[in-house]
Amino acid sequence: MMKRLAAAALVAAAGFGLVACGSSDNSTTSQGARTAVLEDSSPVPVSDNPPATLPVTVKSFDGVDVTITDNSRIVAADRYGTLATTTVALGLGDNLVGRDTAAKFPAVADVPVVTVGGQSLNTEAILDLNPTVVLTDTSIGPKSVQDQLRAAGVPVVFFDPTRTLEGVPGQIQAVADALGVPAQGAALIDRTESEIAAARDLVPNDGDPLKIAFLYMRGSAITMIGGEGSGADSLIEALGATDAGTASGITQQFVPITSEALIAAAPDALLMMTDGLASIGGIDGLEKVPGIAQTPAGKNKRVVDMEDGVLLSFGPNTGRVMAALAEAIYEPGGS
Repeated sequence: MMKRLAAAALVAAAGFGLVACGSSDNSTTSQGARTAVLEDSSPVPVSDNPPATLPVTVKSFDGVDVTITDNSRIVAADRYGTLATTTVALGLGDNLVGRDTAAKFPAVADVPVVTVGGQSLNTEAILDLNPTVVLTDTSIGPKSVQDQLRAAGVPVVFFDPTRTLEGVPGQIQAVADALGVPAQGAALIDRTESEIAAARDLVPNDGDPLKIAFLYMRGSAITMIGGEGSGADSLIEALGATDAGTASGITQQFVPITSEALIAAAPDALLMMTDGLASIGGIDGLEKVPGIAQTPAGKNKRVVDMEDGVLLSFGPNTGRVMAALAEAIYEPGGS
C-alpha cells in the first residue's frame, strides 16, 4: 500500500489531477461500475514555444523523405488525437492550426477540426489553414487527400498508426524530430516513462491477475470485443491484468461480440469507452447484450469506462491514463 501511495504522490506532483468516480467498493474482489477520469486531459508542455532546428528531413512512415522548413502552422490529424496531444506536450500548442476531432482537450478547444465525421480529411479545409506541415497517419484519410496536400507543396509526414504502450517513446521522438525539437522529445519521453512507471506501481502485486475484456460499442450496430493487437490488450497488460479476449483465443484486433465469445473470455471486469457505454444505454443496456450476464463481470456489474479520446491515444498522457484506470479498477471507494 505504501508503494502505491508513493506512486500516486509522484503522479500528483507532476501537476496532474486524477479522479475515479464510482458507485461502489472496487477492490480486486468488489462489484460496481466506475469511470476513470482525468481532471484536465490537456497535456502539460515540457517547454514553452521551444526554438526549432530547421530545416530537417525525416523519413515518413510511408517511406518518403520529407523536408520541413517551418513549424509555425501545424495540422495534426489522426484517429486518436495522439499527434495533436504530442504537439502540445512538446510546447508547440500555439503553432497548432488544425486538429482531428479526437483531440478534445481544453488546450485545443479553439483549434479548427479538420476531420469530417471523425476520420475524413478535406483538402480545401486544410489548405485554407495555410499549413507549413501536416502530421498524420493511415488511421484517417482518404489517402488521396494526403497526396493532394503533398502535390500542393505542403510537407506531409506519416507516422506509425499502431497504438501500443511500447510504441509511445518512438512516436513522441518521431513527432519531435519532424518538428525540429528533438531535445524536447527526449525530455517528454523521460517524463512520460516516469509517469508510466509510477502508474504501474499502483497495481496490486498480490493475488491472481484480473481478466479484463475491452468492448468497443457504438449502439446496437457495432458491438466488438478486443483481441490481440487491439491496443487495449497492451494497456490491460500494463495494468497488471490479462486481456480476456486474447486469452480466450481471439487473434484479431476486434471480433463481433457473441454470447459464446463472451462466455469463453469470462472477464472479471469490462473496459469500455464512455461514449460507447452511453450509446447502448449505460449499464442497464450493457446487461441486455447476449452473454454479458453470464460473465463474472456482468454478474458483478464490474465495468470501467473512460473518455473515448483519451483511453487508447497512447501518447504523452499515457501514464496519467494508466494511473486513473488503476485507481478505478483496483482502489476501493471513490468520489
